[in-house]
Amino acid sequence: MNYFELFSLSPRYDIDTALLAERYRDLQRAVHPDKFANASEQDKRLAVQRTAQINDGYNTLKHPILRAEHMLSLKGIDLSHESTTVKDTQFLMQQMEWRESLEDLKHSDDPGELIDQLHDSFSEHQAEFTSQLSERVTSDELPVLQQAADLIRKMKFMAKLQDELARAEDALF
Repeated sequence: MNYFELFSLSPRYDIDTALLAERYRDLQRAVHPDKFANASEQDKRLAVQRTAQINDGYNTLKHPILRAEHMLSLKGIDLSHESTTVKDTQFLMQQMEWRESLEDLKHSDDPGELIDQLHDSFSEHQAEFTSQLSERVTSDELPVLQQAADLIRKMKFMAKLQDELARAEDALF
């Protein structure tokens, strides 16, 4: 299913999330199961299924990584069940540095400083990846779409690291 069509949005990486939320509410009102209380069982089931599709679509389009994955899937590149790893040596080295810094948090004399440095580094890389992804994910050229897929893999890794940092931060403070 094309979630951009469902929400009447252009298939772009940069979307108006306020408009997405507005269209989500409109669609939810139109198919809300309460409207089908006196309908046939089949119509009730269809309303529940449609509600689930709308919820899935909304959650996919509002999350930048999932939105980019959906855009690639519409072009025939499915990342949802893959186990491909990032092969970018420079990024792999950066991953190791981030992992070491996360480990160092436990023994740091100034964990706040290290946390700030990690947040800054994550934000910088995330912004760079997002900018590059926005340019590539709308392409129709396979090599460019494969570059977009690699950026998504990197962003997924970054999201995991940010979650780990948040948990470490919570544990320290």
